[in-house]
Amino acid sequence: MATKVIMPKLSPTMEEGQISRWLKKEGDKVSMGEPLAEIDTDKATMEMQALANGVLRKILINEGQSAPLGQPIAIIGEPNEDIAALLSEAPAAKPAQEQKKQEQEKPAPAPPAAAPVSAAPAAAPNGRQPQAAPTDSGRLIVSPLAARMAAEAGIDLRSLQGSGPGGRIIKKDIEAAISQPKAAPAPQAFPRVVERGAFPQLGASAYRDEPASEIRKVIAKRLVTSIGPVPHFFLTTEIEMDRAAEMRKGINALDPDLKISVNDVVIKVAAAALIQHPEVNASFQEKFIRYYEHADIGVAVAIEDGLITPVIRSADQKPLSEIAAEVRELAERARSRRLKPEEYTGATFSISNLGMFGIDEFTAVINPPEGAILAVGAMSPKPVVRENEIVVRQMMRVTMSCDHRVIDGATGAKFLQTFKKILENPLYLVV
Repeated sequence: MATKVIMPKLSPTMEEGQISRWLKKEGDKVSMGEPLAEIDTDKATMEMQALANGVLRKILINEGQSAPLGQPIAIIGEPNEDIAALLSEAPAAKPAQEQKKQEQEKPAPAPPAAAPVSAAPAAAPNGRQPQAAPTDSGRLIVSPLAARMAAEAGIDLRSLQGSGPGGRIIKKDIEAAISQPKAAPAPQAFPRVVERGAFPQLGASAYRDEPASEIRKVIAKRLVTSIGPVPHFFLTTEIEMDRAAEMRKGINALDPDLKISVNDVVIKVAAAALIQHPEVNASFQEKFIRYYEHADIGVAVAIEDGLITPVIRSADQKPLSEIAAEVRELAERARSRRLKPEEYTGATFSISNLGMFGIDEFTAVINPPEGAILAVGAMSPKPVVRENEIVVRQMMRVTMSCDHRVIDGATGAKFLQTFKKILENPLYLVV
């Protein structure tokens, strides 16, 4: 009997999914439990398994299209089974070949100044945006990562042919273009005197629109429920990092395979401080405040189209070496969108570090229902006064965003005092 394949719920916060790739094509045999498609959820790309045996008779949602939970996305049945009744209940997506044919039959549009591209705008080093030529339909599909790489490398998207689904320009297309030798630009002659009216008057800048990814939709929704409803306040302190940096250098010298980072040390110290200040390791739950026994630290990781926070469970009970290895492994799987839901939900406290980008200080938005998040800036040498003398020290500024429903000013300040004391004297970790 023919059955409808519906968009499944693949993560706790998922409300809709985007078809990243069909692993079967129409007419292919399908077995129960066999991977059928890859779905982009709000946090990761996950495989959807078939729940019936038979043949994939019809694909209702094409690659790159989204559907809410429970909506039919395909039909599985016997090879010669009548599926007309099921097809009438859900609009079928047009095959890619048919869509392309219809696009080719359309009159060619007038050449625009710059064609709309389905990618987020990415500024080139000179401040200009990369231009892209239209396809037959006047639209070129580019992934956000590819657009950003093209902008940074100064590559004209109009010269590329995408190798992704539907001609989408992806990362490997940009990498291939970068590897090709570039011809030297011809010298340009400029007039010594610029006459009035010598340059044409240009209209408003062209732009491109791209449907928001599932992860970007969830980020937007969660931020609305955070920065408005959650009463934020911010506490900033500056920390001398020389001893922590020396400890990290010494550990890595003993065992280079450990690859301890400054952020790993920050995670361990934050976990230790949270256990000493349980009122910060807490969350507001409408009718009560929940206090956690262990420090589950969320670590913000930037991925292609958003942000995700893998969780280091019970970081207060793990040695620095284990934290470092776990952070690297989780971050790698986060960037390839292979995290499981339980690996990026349920943190009790989060850390966002932008120091590697040269950011000295910033404030982060709390991820509800957590009670606080720590924003970590760059560690850099600065002149400071020690015992009435000016000396150079490695300094780092951190800012904690606090939920005032859970944490009062003095409570947050005491936590930061402890955090600062341990980080400036990391031998406290072995006491």
